[in-house]
Amino acid sequence: MRSKHAEGIRPVASLQEFFKDSVADAMEKQGVDADDHTSYYVVNLLTLFARSEKLYERSGEGPGPQPLALLLAEAAGAPDPQTRNLVLQHLGDTSLFVAGFFQDAFARKLVDVDYYIEMGGAAYGSLSANVRGTVRGRAFGGVFAELARKFRDFVDVLAEIRDSGRFAHHIDILRLYEVWLKTGSLRAARLLRSQGIEPNSTLDPATRH
Repeated sequence: MRSKHAEGIRPVASLQEFFKDSVADAMEKQGVDADDHTSYYVVNLLTLFARSEKLYERSGEGPGPQPLALLLAEAAGAPDPQTRNLVLQHLGDTSLFVAGFFQDAFARKLVDVDYYIEMGGAAYGSLSANVRGTVRGRAFGGVFAELARKFRDFVDVLAEIRDSGRFAHHIDILRLYEVWLKTGSLRAARLLRSQGIEPNSTLDPATRH
């Protein structure tokens, strides 16, 4: 596989190698600090979802991610804890990937990126609590807990990876401001400032009720 960069095309041995470098670079640029196990989980998530069949499910309306509300209902009606946790993990993973890579697609839609952030963070939080004290919890409990706490930060990391490969010079200022208003994204705030726009602190999502 070859990865595009401003200076040309750089060959990479595998998708996992590419995403490992991309996640590390984006975390550094966004100032996101996380346990190595958590960043490695995100690398594996991106590697997995690079295969479209792992993200999209075919239905009568065509291929697309399964609606989060349906995943939540599926988790609530799961026949056993193991199945419930697998569905919650898929809900969290899907929310993170879609919110990071496809947030611009939510513009002027009824459901926006803040919905995915809320649902994904809650799914990882529930999952962390559910696996506590189990063998899986010892391996992944801390990862799920950190993803729940820093979900918005990792959405910014994925958005940074997405934009690093776009080579697009056009920035949708109104959409960027809308994302900042709804999510408090530090990345969106920095991009706005780079365009000479200071986000209005009186509308800071952290202080709105």
